[in-house]
Amino acid sequence: MKSQLHNGTLTIRLEGRIDSRLAPTVEIDINNIIKKSDYEQLILDAENMSYISSAGLRIILKLLKSNRNLKLIDVSSEIYEILEMTGFTEMMQVDKALKHIDVTGKKIIGKGANGVIYRIDNDTIVKVYSEADNLDHIKAEHEMSRTAFILGIPTAIPFGIVKVGDHYGSIFELINAKTFAELLQEDPSQLEFVARQTVALAKTLHETEAPEGIPRHSDVGRQWLSEAKSTFDEQHFAKLTALIEAIPETGTMLHGDLHIKNIMQYEDEALLIDMDTLSSGHPIYELACIYNAYEGFGICDPNVFMNFLSVDESVVKPLLHRILELYLDTDDEDRINEVKEKASVIGLLRVLRRILRLGEQDTPDGKRLIEECRDRIVRSIDHLDTLTF
Repeated sequence: MKSQLHNGTLTIRLEGRIDSRLAPTVEIDINNIIKKSDYEQLILDAENMSYISSAGLRIILKLLKSNRNLKLIDVSSEIYEILEMTGFTEMMQVDKALKHIDVTGKKIIGKGANGVIYRIDNDTIVKVYSEADNLDHIKAEHEMSRTAFILGIPTAIPFGIVKVGDHYGSIFELINAKTFAELLQEDPSQLEFVARQTVALAKTLHETEAPEGIPRHSDVGRQWLSEAKSTFDEQHFAKLTALIEAIPETGTMLHGDLHIKNIMQYEDEALLIDMDTLSSGHPIYELACIYNAYEGFGICDPNVFMNFLSVDESVVKPLLHRILELYLDTDDEDRINEVKEKASVIGLLRVLRRILRLGEQDTPDGKRLIEECRDRIVRSIDHLDTLTF
């Protein structure tokens, strides 16, 4: 019997048939593994278990009495039906086995820090998560999508979790849907349509009050600030801290990563995807994320727009300007540049933190980029009295 102890979780893999003849041996093997292991969470992996009898169920019941957080995972439909009928699914967490999907050769339509989005066919896309052991995070993102949908925010609803190699993925059914990046690749003149739809989604989000339990984006902003502290002198760090702390908690919904690869046109509706960054806070945080996607990250790598968004700088910079123009409902260039500068302070703080997290601060390019971002932030906060608008 195979087992693995990782970060306090002991996983025991059950295999074959656990019938009345084999149950006593299986129980002895499980107990021997448990006695030798110092664990906090016990998981039984049933991916390779083909049958379980009442004697096998009694083993699980005994384990459940001494391990109240016991989980049974990767259970086949047939065995799940037995567990459901006998009441085990009400006494403990039982997860059905996941469908396996192969993304080899499939088109990548989106890529971010947390995963890659593939088009499986005209009807289906799958987001494959970067971390292999993050099922709880995926379930939390599904719940975020459900919350947004209930609140009336146009969002693609994931309808299942799958396995992709050693990783997990979320399945979305979007028949013939295209990302805004794909629309602009096919026809750059769609820029006006993309800008208007983006702003409409942003306005819908920012006019929606966040329910209890939604993460606050201000907490993320403070984390960026804390991690980038070493790059500023004491005076400018104090000024930057004061400006960020003064941003009010408006309690409005934010997407947190609103760009052309996270919006899909489905029939006559624009839908948000990649909802793991859903949060609440002042809209300046949303504009900071938009600024980074279309300008800020380009400071690190001029090719990032083509590599990340699949369109070049000649498309994304005019798109950023038009989004700000529509969002602020003004053609006043001074006003547009003022809000853009405020957004850039927060956006570039995130870029700084990214360079530091990647450990690039001691490389020639890393030092240059840190100086560039820091100097831009300092020049802005030297004359800004607030980051809000």
